[in-house]
Amino acid sequence: MAHHIAALYRFATITDAPALRDELADDLSKLGVKGTLLVAPEGINGTLSGNKSAIAAMVERLEEVPGIVPLEVKYSTAEDAPFPRLKVRLKREIVTLGAGDLDPAKNAGTYVKPQDWNTLIDAPETIVVDTRNDYEVRLGTFKGALDPKTEAFGDFPQWADEQLDVPKDTPIAMFCTGGIRCEKSTALLKARGFTKVHHLKGGILKYLEDVPPEESRFDGRCFVFDGRVSVGHGLEVGDDILCHACKMPLTPAEQQSPLYEPGIACPYCAKTQTAEQRARFENRQEQIERQRKAGRDHLAADLKVERARKRAARQAQIARSAKGRKNQKGTA
Repeated sequence: MAHHIAALYRFATITDAPALRDELADDLSKLGVKGTLLVAPEGINGTLSGNKSAIAAMVERLEEVPGIVPLEVKYSTAEDAPFPRLKVRLKREIVTLGAGDLDPAKNAGTYVKPQDWNTLIDAPETIVVDTRNDYEVRLGTFKGALDPKTEAFGDFPQWADEQLDVPKDTPIAMFCTGGIRCEKSTALLKARGFTKVHHLKGGILKYLEDVPPEESRFDGRCFVFDGRVSVGHGLEVGDDILCHACKMPLTPAEQQSPLYEPGIACPYCAKTQTAEQRARFENRQEQIERQRKAGRDHLAADLKVERARKRAARQAQIARSAKGRKNQKGTA
């Protein structure tokens, strides 16, 4: 049975985000959809899956929220279930940039349809900017696009302030996976004084869906934040996989590396793992293999290691912040 997937977002003013979060958590749970939906004062954002009728009912329910119509939705399918459960979370931002009140609902750049994108980026005066993170860009990007090499979207404002050294009237074409980061990053550039800021409507996913391969300017595959890992033209699922240890996407060539051990390590983390981390991943992989042989689901083990990874990432961020504050005091 095919699993139907809806990647959606909308910037809008949500007057009571906590109440809306509770309402949607209850309503979507009853529909049986799975995935993650973020609710914030600036709008909603999420990717959810379910059967065809459940996804249609879910979109209809979301469009009942004042200001959400028209909801930006991109549909696709997958053979395997991309999400283990439903999460409806309350956030300060539906996509974290940390650059203050930008109001993308009113101040985003100019939309460019996929059919018109090639003309814009082929113009020699246009600067093309990939707003995604480094591990996403590594799988594929538009020809000639600038890569900010950010590890997180919150790093983009610093890159724009320090590296985007062009006249304010330079035509700038920005793109991301599905359009949401573009709306916020174009609002950022407009707030910085840039006057000719454009972004790809529907993002790379809509481009790959609508533009024929023979006319495409996109090289490679597009990373997606679900069980498919990557998609190509026509939204066909790619051959890339995730390293279950560090969550980096791995190309077929990287999967042939002697440093790649399924569920344990890959070329990006094998040399940096501690003995404790490796032992934990080896133990988890053994559990998965036992569960597979017994015909049982291994999603619980996946969720456990993902929670551990996120805890480690938060602890590393806290440590970096503390070190930065200490260095500032030492140079004051």
